Amino acid sequence: MAIDRVPALKRCRSLGIEPGVVGLNKSSKRQPRRSRSKVSEYGIQLKEKQKAKFIYGVLEKQFRSYYNKAKKMQGITGDNLISLLERRIDNVVFRLGLASTRKQARQIVRHGHITLNGKRLDIPSALVDVNDVVAVSEKARSNAYFKELSESNSALSVPAWINVGSDNFTGTITRFPVADDFDVPVDSQAIVELYSK
Repeated sequence: MAIDRVPALKRCRSLGIEPGVVGLNKSSKRQPRRSRSKVSEYGIQLKEKQKAKFIYGVLEKQFRSYYNKAKKMQGITGDNLISLLERRIDNVVFRLGLASTRKQARQIVRHGHITLNGKRLDIPSALVDVNDVVAVSEKARSNAYFKELSESNSALSVPAWINVGSDNFTGTITRFPVADDFDVPVDSQAIVELYSK
């Protein structure tokens, strides 16, 4: 299994995105280098693809398969691509506020702390469907991390397409995410143009 080991702050700086987008509350004191050379159209498109891959924690092979799937769906290919990435179970766990970053959400899913429709799930790339219920397993709720999370009970900005349960440990997918729900700073049309060459 391939692992992306690039330091997160360094990657954020090189891609020109805020660390908060990824879930990091750190900041770097380094000033960004000013590039004197003009970036080509291909360079801009490549950077948008790298941003999307980094934000959602997806490597090239899987990202390409999401693009191929989005191309076959009805509607705008770029919006379909971001919608598929948003529907990943690790992203849903992050959006529910059960993890501070998508990497942490992926680890929570990998360790089997999450259930989908009452069944234990340990595959972070699984896609959720409408009316699916994502929850923390009963066994995991006694875990110190989740106990602390329930005591803090912080008010989170959960997207409109997820309905949070009263216990803050469950979330129901009410609909698929649409373009208005996307808050990631990625130009999906540039990604489509890159892949369609």
